[in-house]
Amino acid sequence: MLNGKIIAVVLPAYNAEKTLEATIRELPDIVDLRILVDDFSSDRTVSLARDLGISTHVHTENYGYGRNQMTCYREALAAGADTGRRWLLEQM
Repeated sequence: MLNGKIIAVVLPAYNAEKTLEATIRELPDIVDLRILVDDFSSDRTVSLARDLGISTHVHTENYGYGRNQMTCYREALAAGADTGRRWLLEQM
């Protein structure tokens, strides 16, 4: 938590088994939530993410990067993360 805000890292993933563990190790301690959205990978991405204790959501088919990002942000908001959305709305 930073300044009273929940810090989330969203991880859109597709066949990320080989790089996932190293990526997670690089995250700073300030991160409260790690949220992975798997876009129907054919490797062990989902099982590895769960083994690493990452909140994991799985698409039932490959929707592509844009929809994966949308799911990431939706899940981060649902978990209570501050996405800066209020700031963005104030700028409009």
